[in-house]
Amino acid sequence: MSVSRNRKITVLVVAVALTVSTPFFWLLDSPDTGQLVAASVQGATGIAALVWALMQSSASLQPAVAVADTGKAKATGGGRASTGVRGPQDAASGPIRAERTGDATADGPDSSASTGIDFS
Repeated sequence: MSVSRNRKITVLVVAVALTVSTPFFWLLDSPDTGQLVAASVQGATGIAALVWALMQSSASLQPAVAVADTGKAKATGGGRASTGVRGPQDAASGPIRAERTGDATADGPDSSASTGIDFS
């Protein structure tokens, strides 16, 4: 399961806010049983959310897109050839990797070829 970077940041901010705000319940007034339980649940929720968000960040270290050992590609008559990764830069949610890509050739006007990562 992949989690967007914005969502991770949001969860981390909320988790830190919940965890940090917990001691304020004791500072405001001497807590009764209900306040103590609520503050404990609030603190535990904040810590659980923080741990979850930190665990998710380790999963995003793996490439979202990876190509390796691709073959040859040829574009003619205004076509495009790619032996690597081609598309908009924001299409992938994580790192993009291209290794040992094949040969790409372009013949003719308005033809283009790429053997690596092409964000055009």
